[in-house]
Amino acid sequence: KSSPIMISRVLPASRALVVKRMFATKVTMSPLESDNYIRYDEQSKTLEAVRAKLNRPLTLGEKVVYSHLDNPNQEIVRGQSYLNLRPDRVAMQDATAQMAVLQFISSGLPRVAVPSSIHCDHLIQAKSGSVTDLNVAKDTNKEVYDFLSSAGAKFGIGFWKPGSGIIHQIVLENYAFPGGLMIGTDSHTPNAGGLGMCAVGVGGADAVDVMAGLPWELKAPKYIGVKLTGRLNPWSSPKDVILKVAGILTVKGGTGAIIEYFGEGVDSISCTGMGTICNMGAEIGATTSIFPFNSRMGDYLKSTGRADIASLADTYKANLTADEGAQYDQVIEIDLNELKPMINGPFTPDLAHEVGSATFKAAIEKNGW
Repeated sequence: KSSPIMISRVLPASRALVVKRMFATKVTMSPLESDNYIRYDEQSKTLEAVRAKLNRPLTLGEKVVYSHLDNPNQEIVRGQSYLNLRPDRVAMQDATAQMAVLQFISSGLPRVAVPSSIHCDHLIQAKSGSVTDLNVAKDTNKEVYDFLSSAGAKFGIGFWKPGSGIIHQIVLENYAFPGGLMIGTDSHTPNAGGLGMCAVGVGGADAVDVMAGLPWELKAPKYIGVKLTGRLNPWSSPKDVILKVAGILTVKGGTGAIIEYFGEGVDSISCTGMGTICNMGAEIGATTSIFPFNSRMGDYLKSTGRADIASLADTYKANLTADEGAQYDQVIEIDLNELKPMINGPFTPDLAHEVGSATFKAAIEKNGW
């Protein structure tokens, strides 16, 4: 019998892709969840239906969002239509999870409909040192932690106890995957975009709807492309990329849009560096930010025990990068070779300055900072 590789060599590309799906191996979304699988095959079918309707090249953000449509035949107009989507998972931090879990309990459902997790990090106040602060939080918030822990066990929600880490880093290391759609009850949920995931910060009510098996409604976003050329020079860091973008777009410039990074410069940024850029995209009002799947993400997945996800994502890479000729509503170009270290503020994150510049010095003296 012919192997999948041999078949793909003799069939046209479109049919070869179908054959690959037939031989696809089930891969879990996370090593921590043995019964939740990545649905690239289903997403591809939905995306094919959308492609046939729109008949144009798609951005990466469009591919991820539209491949999660509840009904691929619905109207899609950027900035106008309201999309009904089926997210892959939900993440909640302890401060916002309380009401969300209470509301879910009132639904009467025995278990959450999608993979979900609770992360106890926001109620820990940094004051006297990590050990002391953690012990104080455990004592002060004992009733909250006990409730969230027991509710998680009963309704199938993952529970990360206080002291286990920051929600966004835990998600990046354990739950995020390229091409996935996640909503989280925290504004910096887009951190997972560093691993090619469309991750959107929402309110608790949205999280409850998804956990209860209802579609999530999102106004069809616009798309702002950020083309990165060159390579980061030794004095600059990924943080400087988003600080530069914030200075260009301002705190309102990303509202209603997904910020999508592309270009040769992307490969010079580490996966966690891309996560930093996406995390801080919340400060410019963006719906979320996202990077295309590349070898840096593959290396990160392998280093965090998810080599099978890296391999599967590589098979579907065409769906995890923008199409040639994809159109953006706005394009910003940044030459990483020329990017200087940035410092933004005070008072607003879009007041951008190049460190050491004459204008920065003059602003400090003029304003008495």
